[in-house]
Amino acid sequence: MEPVIVAGAGSTGLTLSLCLARHGVPVLLLDDGSSWHERQPERTVVLRPRTAELLARLGYTAVHTDAARWTAWRTLSRRQEVQYVEFDADTEPSPLHLPQDRLRQGLREALAGQELIKVAPGSRLYAFEQDEHGLSVHTRGAAGTSGPPDTWWRGSYLVGCDGPRSTLRKLLQVRFPGRTAVERHAVAALRVDLPEPGTALLHRDPPGGRGSQVLARPLPDGVWRMDWALPLGGHPLTADALVTLIRSTLAEWCEGSVPPYDLLGSAEYPVHQRLARRWRSGRAFLAGDAAHLLGALGTQGLEEGLRDAENLAWKLAIAWHQGASDTLLDSYQAERRYAVGARLRAADQALPLLRSSGAWHTLRRSLLSGPMSRHTDLLTDGHLGRGLLGAPPVYDRSPLALTTPHGGGRAPGPGAVAWPRGEAADVPVVALDGTRGRLRERLGRDLLAVLVAPGTGVWESRHWLTAGLMPQLSTAVAALPTRTELLVAENYPGATAHTVLLIRPDGHVVGAMNGCRPTDLYAYADVARGGPPLQRPTGGATAGRDTDDSPGAGAQELSEEAAATAQSRS
Repeated sequence: MEPVIVAGAGSTGLTLSLCLARHGVPVLLLDDGSSWHERQPERTVVLRPRTAELLARLGYTAVHTDAARWTAWRTLSRRQEVQYVEFDADTEPSPLHLPQDRLRQGLREALAGQELIKVAPGSRLYAFEQDEHGLSVHTRGAAGTSGPPDTWWRGSYLVGCDGPRSTLRKLLQVRFPGRTAVERHAVAALRVDLPEPGTALLHRDPPGGRGSQVLARPLPDGVWRMDWALPLGGHPLTADALVTLIRSTLAEWCEGSVPPYDLLGSAEYPVHQRLARRWRSGRAFLAGDAAHLLGALGTQGLEEGLRDAENLAWKLAIAWHQGASDTLLDSYQAERRYAVGARLRAADQALPLLRSSGAWHTLRRSLLSGPMSRHTDLLTDGHLGRGLLGAPPVYDRSPLALTTPHGGGRAPGPGAVAWPRGEAADVPVVALDGTRGRLRERLGRDLLAVLVAPGTGVWESRHWLTAGLMPQLSTAVAALPTRTELLVAENYPGATAHTVLLIRPDGHVVGAMNGCRPTDLYAYADVARGGPPLQRPTGGATAGRDTDDSPGAGAQELSEEAAATAQSRS
């Protein structure tokens, strides 16, 4: 079978390629060179610990040492502290903060030596055709590169990770509605010694009229990233105005004096909020900035792209190895588009309140005179990965769920137990061969069936493999319709002895049951894979209208003139 073709070698495209290779799927990565820029230290990314673990599993093992961990987070209002969060590895793990160019370099280093990934340098997507057996993708050499001038490639699926001006999205004629410039920021990377060197600081409504907020977040090697929220519709920030912002901010935080600093990089940028109407058209998919743009109130668009990659990879792997139903492939859009849309809606609802000076002064007075409210958390959630703006997604409307409020999925069996949907807890586990580790270390390849069996931790696996539920459960797991690894946990939060959990390759819990019921376990696994695969190959060459309820619509190849116009506009 032909490889999966990934268009775009930025962070999302690299992560998707590595995820697919981990699943044993060959990949053709089209690298037009646009993801390589001059070093821009002011462009950074904040990663949640769970996302950093994903990158480490994929081979970027230095992510934890390349990034800075914060010791605390402070929210101020006119020098008055209104919120303080102290990070702790057990109760409140710190986000990781690193430059985007170091992230891309680490992913590219992980790519080296991957036999299943072939990189086509200098190749830019130009057109494609799909049929019931696969796709034919037409590329041309990207401007300024030595890539092949005109090449056709054959693939099984095509994923556009080609950024906000996505060529694939244009070829699919998918609309990209939303709003432009919902926020405007100036950003600078400084090497400077500041008080509380490990503490990130959000200063709302600072004195001196320096914008509605100032944000400072530590990076490795004594570098800080600083952001200033600027008035919408204002004039571009001059170099002198930026220096004034920097000096006045440093003086405010350093008791009136300006410490020596090195300006490593700076930029001014608007934040856009957009969401593609369709993320799947037959065998073609959109991911990352090609599918969504967000960033207001600290939400991390780049991290959402990495979540897209992890979600889509295991579904394409099932499709590539054994065939898949439309339910499974459609679930990518159903899960990820809804999750990103929820973040966009939360930001849109919060922005008017936080922009209005009168509303903010009223809010500030209530914060300073009473207990913390939910509005206080909105100022922090997007940056720390909590709440509607930042918490890991819960796919409660997924067609792969056992039951949903909208009638999707399948009803659980009589042995099912109530279980909160979301990501699985990272508990110690033992594999059948006696290998010990953490549950999340086993993610990314197969489904996981986890038996909670207190007391097994003190015994060698050979002593309990033939005891209790293990023989029956081992047989049931071997008979499941998709590959599943059986693990044993000494305990699991909220679970009683003999609870069996089924967990997806991306770490989301499918369901839980008491004891081993082979029929119910099979039904759980069948729901997780979206039901039996289609008898015919997935996808088609028919074109569909650009509507929210047509995820399976096909693509049309643009004419040469239309494609050239699309490229010139991008």
